[in-house]
Amino acid sequence: MAELVLSAFLGVLFEKLSSAALKNIASYKGFDAEIKKWKRSLTQIQGVLVDASQKDITSAPVKRWLNDLQHLAYDIDDVLDGWLTEDMQRESTHESEGITSKVRNLITPTCCTSFSRSNTMRAQLDDISTKLQDLVKEKTDLGLIVKEDQSRPRNNKNRRFQTSVVDPSRIVGRQAEKEALLQQLLLPADEPCDQNYSIVPILGMGGVGKTTLARLLYGDKQVKVHFELKAWVCVSEEFDSFAISKAIFQSMPGEVKKEISDFNQLQEALRDHLTGKRFLLVLDDVWSERREDWETLVRPFYTCAPGSKIIVTTRKDKLLKILGYNPLNKQLESLSYDDALSLFAVHALGVRNFDSHLSLKPHGEGIVKKCNGLPLALIALGTSLRTKEDEDSWKEVLESEIWKLPVKDEIIPALRLSYHDLSGPLKQLFAYCSLFPKDFLFDKEELVKLWMAEGFLHQPTLSDSTEEHLGHEFFDELLSRSFFQHAPNNESLFVMHDLMNDLATSVSVEFFLRLDNENEKNIKKEMLEKYRHMSFVREEYVAYKKFEAFERAKSLRTFLATYVGEVESWRRFYLSNKILTDLLPEVPLLRVLSLSGFRISEVPESIGTLRHLRYLNLSRTRITHLPEKVCNLYNLQTLILSGCDRLTKLPNNFQKLKNLRHLDVRYTPILFQMLLEIGKLKSLQITLSKFNIESESGSEIAKLKDFKNLYEKISIVGLEKVQHAIYAHEANFSQKKLSELELVWSDELHDSRNELLEKAVLNELMPCPDKLIQLEIKSYGGLEFPNWVADPSFLYLKHVSISGCKRCTSLPPLAQLPSLKELFIRGLLEVIYVGGRNGLGLCFHACNSLK
Repeated sequence: MAELVLSAFLGVLFEKLSSAALKNIASYKGFDAEIKKWKRSLTQIQGVLVDASQKDITSAPVKRWLNDLQHLAYDIDDVLDGWLTEDMQRESTHESEGITSKVRNLITPTCCTSFSRSNTMRAQLDDISTKLQDLVKEKTDLGLIVKEDQSRPRNNKNRRFQTSVVDPSRIVGRQAEKEALLQQLLLPADEPCDQNYSIVPILGMGGVGKTTLARLLYGDKQVKVHFELKAWVCVSEEFDSFAISKAIFQSMPGEVKKEISDFNQLQEALRDHLTGKRFLLVLDDVWSERREDWETLVRPFYTCAPGSKIIVTTRKDKLLKILGYNPLNKQLESLSYDDALSLFAVHALGVRNFDSHLSLKPHGEGIVKKCNGLPLALIALGTSLRTKEDEDSWKEVLESEIWKLPVKDEIIPALRLSYHDLSGPLKQLFAYCSLFPKDFLFDKEELVKLWMAEGFLHQPTLSDSTEEHLGHEFFDELLSRSFFQHAPNNESLFVMHDLMNDLATSVSVEFFLRLDNENEKNIKKEMLEKYRHMSFVREEYVAYKKFEAFERAKSLRTFLATYVGEVESWRRFYLSNKILTDLLPEVPLLRVLSLSGFRISEVPESIGTLRHLRYLNLSRTRITHLPEKVCNLYNLQTLILSGCDRLTKLPNNFQKLKNLRHLDVRYTPILFQMLLEIGKLKSLQITLSKFNIESESGSEIAKLKDFKNLYEKISIVGLEKVQHAIYAHEANFSQKKLSELELVWSDELHDSRNELLEKAVLNELMPCPDKLIQLEIKSYGGLEFPNWVADPSFLYLKHVSISGCKRCTSLPPLAQLPSLKELFIRGLLEVIYVGGRNGLGLCFHACNSLK
C-alpha cells in the first residue's frame, strides 16, 4: 500500500475537513483549532510522500512510517465519517419533525448539544493530534524532503493500445508451439484402445503464456470445424469434480440445461450429451496431483467419438506423469530474446520494433533482459510505459531498486514495477482485489460498487462525473495494463492471473486479510486490531469460532463473503446466527457487509447500529423482511436483495435512505407499488428482473416512467394486454439505459390480437442504444418489426433472440448491427423476407431454429 495510495486517501480527508458540515460541527463544539492543525500537519506530510515512495523500497523505517500514516489516515476518516453521519442523522430527524434547516440553525442549543459522546470526541481529537505530531516529527528524523512527482505520465499518445483481449495479431512468437499443438489436436491420435480421447498438455511456469496459447488453439478456425463440441473450464487449486463437470455440461450448446444437484445424474447427462461426438475440453490451471480426482472427472467421456482431446494447462507435471505422459521435454519455454523485445515494443510503443524509437532502444533492451522472456511481465511493464516516450522515464524503470529486491512468493520484480507505476487510486483499487480468491470471476459493475462503498472513488466537489463512471474508467485502466483479463467463457466477466493475485496480496499486508483454511491458523491475533478489510470464502457451514477473534477487530470496514466460480443455486450455505447477533455489533465501522448466499432467515435489529455501512448484500438469503432500523443506515449506497424469494415488502421508512444509489430486487417478489414509491428517490437506480402487466388495459406499463434510473436488465411480460401505444410511450424507454431487455407477449395468438397495435407498442419500447447488449423478443404478434430492432446505432448489441413470432413475415436487416455475435431465431413459421419486404428477398418458409 503506502506512498501514493496515501496521496489519494489524503485527498478524501482534505475534502471532508473542508466541508461546510464539518466546519459547523467544529464550530459548535469548539474544535476549530484542532481541525486546522490537522490540515496543516497533513499538508506537511503530503509534501514528502513522493520522497517516501522512492525510499520505502529499501528503507524499513520509511516503510513503517508510511504504514503508520496509512493506519492514522483510516482512523481520521472513521472519526470524520462518524461526526458527519451524526449530523446527517440529526438533520433527518429534524426534517421528519417538520423543522426546516433554516429555523434549526437559529436554535443554537439543539445544534450544539445534540451531539452525543462529547467526551469521546475530545479523546479522539487528542489521540489523533498526538499521533499526527509524532509522524510530522518522525518525517524530519527520517530525512524526508519535499519533492515534485515526476513519475506520472507526461503524454497520452498511445492510448489506442489498451486492449488486453487475446488478439492473435498481437501475439508475438508461439507460432511453432501452436502448430505443433494443432497437429496433436487435429490428427488422429494413438489413444489407448479403452478410451476415445487423449490429453494435450501445456506445461510451464506461471506467467509464461500457457492460457494464452490455449486460447489461441481454442479459437482457431480449424479447431472450430474439427470438433463438434467445445468447453473451457478454469480448474484452479481446488479440483472440484462436481463443479468442473457442471461447467462442462452447461457450456455445451443446445437447449437451456436444467439444474442438476446430484453428481451421478450430472455425469449421466454429460455422458449422454457427449455420446458419439468429438469434443475438445480445455482444463485451464490444473493443480491437482491425485489420480482419483482425474478418474472421477473423466468417467462420462468414454462415450465420446474417437479423436476427442483434453488440453490441460498446468505448472505441475506430477498428474501428467501418473496418467502416462512425460512432458519433461515439452515445457513451454520463455520467449526468445527477439520475440520478447518485439512483444515489449508492441505493448510499450504499439509497434513491433524500436526502429522509430532508437533513443529508447537501449533502455528497452535492458528492461527486456531483466524480464527473462516472461510474457506476463513484458506485457504488464510494457503497458505501464506506453504513455512515456521520454528517455528519463525508461531509464528510471531500468535502474529501479525494485529489480534488486529478492523474489518472494513468485512476485516477479517486473510485476512489482508495473504496480509501482500505478497512480495512487489505482494502487488502492488493485490492492483491494487481494480480498478475492484466485480464479474469482469479477463482475465489473459489482466491483465498482464495492470500491465506491469503501470510499476509493473520490470525486472532486466540482466534478460533473459520477463515482460509478470514475470506477469504470479505473477498471478499464487496470484491464488495459493486464492486471485483469477477460474470462475465457464469459465476455462480461473478468479474471486476475494467479501472479497478479499474489502481487495484490503482497502489497496489501497489514490492511487486507483474505481468510481461508490455509492462513486461518497463521493469523496473529494482535494484528486483528489493525486489519481494515476482511473476506472469506463461503463454506457449507460457517461457525462462530471462525470469527471469534474478530471481536478485537474494532476497525474492520469490510466483512465480505466470496466464492470461486459460478454461483450454483442449489448449493446450501449456513452461517451461525451468533455471527449476526454477537459479532456484527462489535465491528461498528463496517462499510461493506456481504452475506450473500447464506440461508439466513432474519436480519437482527442491531444492523441499524452499523451507521457507516455503504454496501449491504443479502442476495439469495431466506429473509422475509428487513428490520425497520435498516432505515437508520443513512450512508447506505447499495442494497442487493436479488433472489430473496420470501421478501415481499420493504421497511415503512425506506425513503429515509436518501443516499441509496443502487437497489437490486431481481427475482424478489416485492410489490410493484412499493417499488414505485421508492423509485422517486433522487439518485436511485433500481434493477428489476420482471415487470408483469396484469390489468386488462395494460396501462400500468406507463408507471415505469417513474423509474428514471431503471438499471441493467428487465423483462416486460404480458405486452399483448397493452391497449394503447401511448401507454408504452409514457414509459419513456428511450431514456432507459438498459443492458438487457426482454419483451414478451402471450404465445396464444387469438383474433383479438391487433398486429398494427403490437407493432406500435414495440416501436415505443425502444431503449436507449448506449448500453444495450442483449435483446429478446418473444411471441410478438406483428407482421414485421420496427426499424429500431436492427438499427446500427445499437453499437454494443451482441445477442439477439427472436422466438415464437408466428405471424411475422419479414425479419429486419439484423446484419446491420455492428457488434452482433449471436442470433437465435425460433418458431417464425411465416417468414419469407429478410430486411423487410423490400429487403434482401426470399428467406425460408419454416424457420424453426437458426443460430
